[in-house]
Amino acid sequence: MMDFLIEPVVRAALAEDLGRAGDLTAQACVPAEARMAGVFAARRAGVAAGVDAVRIAVRMLDLEAEIEAVVRDGQPFEAGAALVRVEANARALLAGERTALNLLGRMCGIATLTRAYVEAVSGSRARIADTRKTTPGLRALEKHAVACGGGMNHRFGLDDAILIKDNHVALCGGVGEAVRRARAHAGHLVRIEVEVDGLNQLDEALAERPDVVMLDNFTLPALREAVERAKVSPFGRPVLEASGGVTLETVAEIARTGVDVISVGALTHSAPALDVGLDAR
Repeated sequence: MMDFLIEPVVRAALAEDLGRAGDLTAQACVPAEARMAGVFAARRAGVAAGVDAVRIAVRMLDLEAEIEAVVRDGQPFEAGAALVRVEANARALLAGERTALNLLGRMCGIATLTRAYVEAVSGSRARIADTRKTTPGLRALEKHAVACGGGMNHRFGLDDAILIKDNHVALCGGVGEAVRRARAHAGHLVRIEVEVDGLNQLDEALAERPDVVMLDNFTLPALREAVERAKVSPFGRPVLEASGGVTLETVAEIARTGVDVISVGALTHSAPALDVGLDAR
């Protein structure tokens, strides 16, 4: 991941933790010139993401720190595995420890959960995508973690594409009118997706030829019927995206309906942080 996307997040997190006076405990207990070697290690198995956040957090506090990334983002690891090895000024390393661990654990947790979803739909045509249900200020990092887990990024923001949802439809007076307005407004490179909540709305949407149709909270029989209707539509088959209440227990069945994309908000809003720690060596 590009450093310029990570650095502002790390800088803000360090400022939040260090406050006005810095790490009082390290200043009181650790000699200013002391050195410390340590390993950022996994307490359980998972998928790596956020290795660069560790490097940046430590280097912001000690420009001379020696840092070795043992794993690459996207690489699976076993419980007890070393993820990053560090030798740095002891005060600096202790001051940056929690920020580095918070970001590493959060991102590894998202990558690990995403990999579980991706494996659950293996063998189907469906791809797993994230949503905008991200932690404010951390979207770029969390979506990078999804990609590390093998998932696909949906929109990064409101300016990526046009996604017509139920409130837009209500304000426009219908699915067809909403898509027509979007088509008239959009540039030639802007894709248009419309959310539908039933088969009647699907038929109306198909007639307007959107690029993507989101099938929101459809039952499994309705998803199968939607795939069949899109397949024989005289207007062409758009990308079909299933969304709403997807879990690890249901995602494989959803994939078997023949949809192209399954968007999962839980990848970012409900992923548990992976347990990682800094072990002194």
